[in-house]
Amino acid sequence: MINLDIFKNIENEEVKRMMHCFNANYITYKKDRTIISNLGNVNMVGIILKGSAHLIRYDYDGNRTLLETLTVGDLFGEIFTPTSSNEQSIVAINDCEILFIDYNKLINRCKKNCVCHNLLINNMLQLLANKIASMNEKIEVLGKRSIREKLLKYFNILAIKKNSKTFTLPFSFTDLADYLSIDRSAMMREIKNLKDEGFITTNKKKITLRF
Repeated sequence: MINLDIFKNIENEEVKRMMHCFNANYITYKKDRTIISNLGNVNMVGIILKGSAHLIRYDYDGNRTLLETLTVGDLFGEIFTPTSSNEQSIVAINDCEILFIDYNKLINRCKKNCVCHNLLINNMLQLLANKIASMNEKIEVLGKRSIREKLLKYFNILAIKKNSKTFTLPFSFTDLADYLSIDRSAMMREIKNLKDEGFITTNKKKITLRF
């Protein structure tokens, strides 16, 4: 837990003391289990300690949209989640261990105004800023008109983050289609076209840009 970004520059003993003060809960979830549903009604902050999970939204017609993939150190909860009137759920991709902290206890500084609590809040604000930047990236991708433009924009973002023209998709092609809000069959046809035209090469989930 000491290596998580939210606890950056805080000693392990201080982390343990704060978790006791916050009455934090540690809960494990098996693969494919729903961790939280209807996030807008939950006044908790969840921190992934082990495993990974999807943030998923379902609209009124039951269509599934993958909003985000969460990994170790990522936070979720009302403040970290896009506002929506539709159902949103956190679903475990694999076995997960989650730390839950009451949001009000997290943001309300103790009477002693201890330095470690101030650091914790500053770290949380930085993570929130990173989350907003990630959401803006997705908005930029979804703003593209065609499937090809969406794919190339998303691939380019991954390449920049990896600092390499070769990178591995963070999830399956089915999840990629849900993430980009496009039809999977149409997406796979466009990926084949991009390969045939020399824009990319693929090896399972490994993509290499050729432009």
